[in-house]
Parts: sequence; C-alpha cells; structure tokens
Amino acid sequence: MTSIFRAAMGAEFDRLHPELRRRFSVGLTSGQMCTGRGVMDRVWHGRAFVKPFLALGATRNILVPRAGRDVPFVIENVPYADSFGRETVTFVRTFDLPGRARRFDAQMVLGPRGDRVLDYLGTHQHLATDLRFHAEPDGSLLIRSGEHRFREGIVDVRVPELIGATAEVRESYDEAAGRFRIRVAVVNRYFGPLFGYEGSFTAAYSDVRRCGVRPGLRPVREEARA
Repeated sequence: MTSIFRAAMGAEFDRLHPELRRRFSVGLTSGQMCTGRGVMDRVWHGRAFVKPFLALGATRNILVPRAGRDVPFVIENVPYADSFGRETVTFVRTFDLPGRARRFDAQMVLGPRGDRVLDYLGTHQHLATDLRFHAEPDGSLLIRSGEHRFREGIVDVRVPELIGATAEVRESYDEAAGRFRIRVAVVNRYFGPLFGYEGSFTAAYSDVRRCGVRPGLRPVREEARA
C-alpha cells in the first residue's frame, strides 16, 4: 500500500524534492494529514465576462470569484475512505478574502487503472477531471488536468471545450525560505485565463487517526463514477 500520488506517478515520484514527497505521501497508509498555511501573493481572475461563471461555481465551492493580494490561505489535505470504500484525499483551499472567506474544494482518488488521479470538484462532486502528475528536472511538481465531465443522476457528459477549462499547477519547495511555493492557472482554450493564484505556505503534519476528518470537510454528495 502507498499514497494515491505515489501509485499514480510510479518511479517518477522519487524524483520529487523530499519535502514534496512527504507532502504527497499523505494517505491512509501513512496515517498522516497535512495542513498548509500561508499567503497567496495574488488571487486573480480573467476578464469581466468570466465573473458570472466564477460566481456560479463558487456556490458549490468551485473556483473563487474574488481577486486580491496578500490573501491568507489554508489548504487541508486529509485522507479518508469515501462511502464507496475508495481512499480519498481532500484538497480544500480556503482564501481569507475581504468580506468573507472563499473555499475551493476538491477530493482526489486513484483512477481505476492506477495511472492517474481523479479529481472531483466542489461540494457535490458534479465535475470530475483526470490529473496527470509529473516530476520536473528541478524536483518540482507539475500537475495538468484533462477533460472535465459533468455528472448528476443519469447524466454523464463531457464538458465542451467552449465552456470548459484546463488547469496547470506548479508546486515546488524553497529550501532557503523553508516554504512550499505554488502557482495555479485555469485557462479556457477560447477565452483565455479564467482564474488562478500564486504564493507560498508552510506545512504541518498530524496523525489523521487521532485528529479525524473535521466536520464540513467531506463533500455533501459523493460520485461513484470514475
């Protein structure tokens, strides 16, 4: 048994910086959870016409409709077994923006073939996308999303490129500062950049068997389809 991220990356996982290996080893096998706390230097969104789409997504904790600078940030990576028995790791990000905090929720499971991570987005897991994890030559981590699917009841459809988006995440460890650095960009093929953030954080590890999964961290609805 190993973390879902090590399983998906295979031997490539060992090329990551040791601190990244530790962070992405959280899981039921290690028994560890990770909480990152820091500041996003910038939270941004695209042109004005994307705001209604971001606001709609925000009703289910998908993306963030507000921009800001020097935004306090928390990311919670907590492993648990979902209602279908799959090992799941939360990626719940909270941005303490002026007026009110905003959340961007995701839960990740290992894909059925074991070569990818499946990312369920939002409080109701209506959107799902494949993620590919790659170790860069400098030991940093590059994550790229694939196509999105919308699932509700009997509906299971691919999100068209016209309204869909791809995400690119770059995460590294700054040894001099003792901090993780992250840069995220969500881009639509036709309309350009939609949303993103960049900044840094420190990480603390806890025993998930002792701490458990705090209320409100798991999604309201879980999706079985992979």
